[in-house]
Amino acid sequence: MSELDLQCLMTIDCKQGAVRAVRFNVDGSYCLTCGSDRKLKLWNPYRSLLLKTYGGHGDEVLDACGSCDSSHILSCSSDKSVIVWDVSTGQPLRRFRGHASSVTCVKFNEESSVAISGSLDNCIMCWDMKSRSNDPIQVMKDAKDCITSLKVSDYEIVAGSVDCTFRRYDLRNGSCHMDFMGAPVVSVDFSHDGQCVLAGSADNTVRLIDKNTGEMLGEYLGHRTDDMNIESGIITSDDHVISGSISGQLFIWDLINAVIVKKLTHTPGKVLNSISIHPRKNVVLTSSVNTIKVWGPGDLTIENPVESEAT
Repeated sequence: MSELDLQCLMTIDCKQGAVRAVRFNVDGSYCLTCGSDRKLKLWNPYRSLLLKTYGGHGDEVLDACGSCDSSHILSCSSDKSVIVWDVSTGQPLRRFRGHASSVTCVKFNEESSVAISGSLDNCIMCWDMKSRSNDPIQVMKDAKDCITSLKVSDYEIVAGSVDCTFRRYDLRNGSCHMDFMGAPVVSVDFSHDGQCVLAGSADNTVRLIDKNTGEMLGEYLGHRTDDMNIESGIITSDDHVISGSISGQLFIWDLINAVIVKKLTHTPGKVLNSISIHPRKNVVLTSSVNTIKVWGPGDLTIENPVESEAT
């Protein structure tokens, strides 16, 4: 059983109400925090340095992601809108309004040419970043209940829904594959080898599913989600599964034998709702109430570009 060295390297009070989501940028050198105060913030989390604040949503910001060249940010909100931001100026460039309810999750495709959003209106919408049109180029209406989470690979979209199913859309041939989990799916992730989907459900279970056969390869238990959208994921080295918990702990399981190898406490008794995994290193961000924490090996070194946009 491999050992995962994670210790708390930094705690940041984001000062934006409750942090609804924390997200690394494409190379893991910066992160975004989404606040209940309707603001989005860009950080260098390793130095606890706030670089810029983005304001323009009319309600809580629920999710965000950075583009492949880190020049744009995509965010979504309870105000039913999706906004594209210019990173350096902090100005909103486009505002997409097609959803009939809160937009819960957003992602760019690999080239950041398409923005993808999921909503409480049961729909997934795709928006062309290069076109001037503000209408979606595709709407997926397969889900029977709210969309809770999205992940996008080079040719696939996987979406979790409260209808107890995750759906995998193959963009090469337009097909849709469904896997029924028996409980509302609140979090989805791809394994880094692309062969599996990790699905976190509201029955306090995280399941590893083989994409091609639908077979369950692992079941990870011990944490509690209750009715909260608690995120889970697979560590970059593909050997550990992690999840938040309403207990305020980050649960870490060995991927192969599904035993808990570690529990790290963010804020005791307060929901640890959001996680983000560094794209290349075994470094994890967690959010709970108003703070985020950086977890990583004690000898972590991150090569950071020069901070030129500090506020």
